[in-house]
Amino acid sequence: MVIGCYCFNACNILTARQLSISGNGDSPRSTVDSRSTGLHKEPTVSSCDPHSSSRQSLGKDVVLPEDQDASPATNNCDGSDELQQEEDFPEVKVDFQETFLGHTSPISCCRFSTSGDNIASASVDGTVRIWTYDSSTSASRNATIYCGAEIMSLEWDCKSDRLLLIGTADGGIKAWNVDAKRVVCDLSTTSEFPSVVDLKCSPVEPIFVSAAASRGHGSSYIDKLGFASLTVWNMRTWKPMAVLPLGKDPPAITSLCFNHNGKILAAAATDGMIHMFDMSAGLQITGWPAHDSAISSVLFGPDETSIFSLGIDGKVFEWSLQNQGKVLWSRNCHRFCNPENSQNYRHEMALDANGKRLLVTSGSVRAPIYQVQDNTNGMKTLAHSAPISTVDWHPTLPIFLTGSVDNSVRVTSIL
Repeated sequence: MVIGCYCFNACNILTARQLSISGNGDSPRSTVDSRSTGLHKEPTVSSCDPHSSSRQSLGKDVVLPEDQDASPATNNCDGSDELQQEEDFPEVKVDFQETFLGHTSPISCCRFSTSGDNIASASVDGTVRIWTYDSSTSASRNATIYCGAEIMSLEWDCKSDRLLLIGTADGGIKAWNVDAKRVVCDLSTTSEFPSVVDLKCSPVEPIFVSAAASRGHGSSYIDKLGFASLTVWNMRTWKPMAVLPLGKDPPAITSLCFNHNGKILAAAATDGMIHMFDMSAGLQITGWPAHDSAISSVLFGPDETSIFSLGIDGKVFEWSLQNQGKVLWSRNCHRFCNPENSQNYRHEMALDANGKRLLVTSGSVRAPIYQVQDNTNGMKTLAHSAPISTVDWHPTLPIFLTGSVDNSVRVTSIL
């Protein structure tokens, strides 16, 4: 592995109309600033989320209902109930926007660190870059990591900003120490499961889970994935602790998500199933068919009484965890999630810190931001020059990330 460091050139301050995007890497970044205030402004969000109860702990003592009579096909999710189409959404009102142009190939993944101060972004050429968007944050952690294989997943340690996990298409899992600027551990999955599709760190315990897959025989991102393997790793010894049971020849797992106390792990699969695991027992406690096609992303809701799923068909469901099989809210963003436009990346979604706005990747140059539990309101991002392949929200502020096939990554602070 070759490790390099880089520094940023001075930023150009442009108006939103003057901003031009270039993917050639000639300039590290450009910015849009609509006001004189800085980035770190307390978010102002309208209250449109009906869930006002405190967060509910999910653990061994919680039994999720087994009722699976409801079907997504019966929940009017064809878009006919939407009073406002995504194309009609107004552009977000931008407080500040910065475009990072350090990559020289399409962006496959980008993630805010636990504090939100640093960003990790990966491109399909196997390069990961660590950088900061805020001039008041030290750039001492900025680095370039050459992994020698396609990057399929990134995950920051939930307890600090010191460790970044990198999953590759050749079975590698690298732990990068951002302070020491070196790989502190280089793990490998079994040769049978070379694609490290997703990685998730426990928010409580020093463990992480890897979702690896065997090789498929198709041409699209999903079809390239074969059977699944879920492994629990110890982050102190850097050794595997357990393999979570999925049955014989299970379909690939595409997305993982822990609940707030790390007791429950949700896993989404290419057969449309959502699996729920009790991490203390290492066993699956429930599961249900959520989509007619593959699921590409799964997220716990803000109060953890619900879970969101995004299918490759563009359908988004918010599922009740108290009445399993019941859909609480849904949208159909198939106009953005066209599988033909995402041959080399999987569509994903991200919730803001308040759990009220859902950002989804896009086969278009703009990405939709839905108001959760509201079918009439939404926004759309400013345009990239190519499809938006990865998204993330800042952990505490109204700031989001979009990575694009045009090689650029944008940090956008909204009013």
